[in-house]
Amino acid sequence: MTTVVDARTRYLRTPEGHRLAYVDTGGTGRPVLALHGAYGRGRVFLDLAERLGPDYRVIAVDQRGHGLSDHPGDYGREAFLRDAAAVIEQLDLAPALVVGHSLGGINAVQLAARRPELVAAAVVVDIGAEIDVPEDTEILRLPARFPTLEALRVAIARATVFGVVEHFAESAVEDEHGWRFLWRAEEVHQLKRAVCGAWWEDWTASAQPLLLVRGGDSPLIPPALGAEMVRRRPNTELVTIDGAGHDLYLSHADQFAAVVRRFLDQLPASAAPGRW
Repeated sequence: MTTVVDARTRYLRTPEGHRLAYVDTGGTGRPVLALHGAYGRGRVFLDLAERLGPDYRVIAVDQRGHGLSDHPGDYGREAFLRDAAAVIEQLDLAPALVVGHSLGGINAVQLAARRPELVAAAVVVDIGAEIDVPEDTEILRLPARFPTLEALRVAIARATVFGVVEHFAESAVEDEHGWRFLWRAEEVHQLKRAVCGAWWEDWTASAQPLLLVRGGDSPLIPPALGAEMVRRRPNTELVTIDGAGHDLYLSHADQFAAVVRRFLDQLPASAAPGRW
């Protein structure tokens, strides 16, 4: 495994004036924009970045309402796509490879469909073209602060339906009042409602190479839905990681990284002058 060259948090401002935090592993490798899932943050991809480096430069963003990024109040579909486009444009990454988990996965799909010049290929992790996720009732009931990190971890383990604790705990911070999460449950609840629906038009609108990775034990992409997604969209590969749930990038990190690297390594180099 290689070592991440630079994992400092950096910031940029979107055209709307909102601050987005991100980590950039740097180097001359092919750029990969990594988009986390709901309740996550960019730093959850640092392990994947180590496994992909130095051939790939990973830029992992705290999406709006998460991590150290701003909480602008708008958590609709178009807002997330504007943010992702701003990162690619301001950091001169186009056409970027995009890896997205869950929320980040549907963002990658829609960005590829609506701004194809920004996306060379995408890895979509455990999110389907039809999305119907359960409401996070227990997470919404959690207190604002916890006396210890362990108390926070125990609470989120009891509250989450099918997630891995580390996915949530990466956003745990301590202040003078105790431990808290960087995300606000009511805002994540809002964005998850906006994600629910059928997105077949976006799924079939792009032509870039796309890898769909599903967890064999995850309820979000049943086998029949995965097969239908591949049938409807040419240039799509489906990989199932047996025994994995929704947060498979954590629970099955070795297998996940190997699948992602194999897919990225087989992509043609960009035709953009002076790039890669």
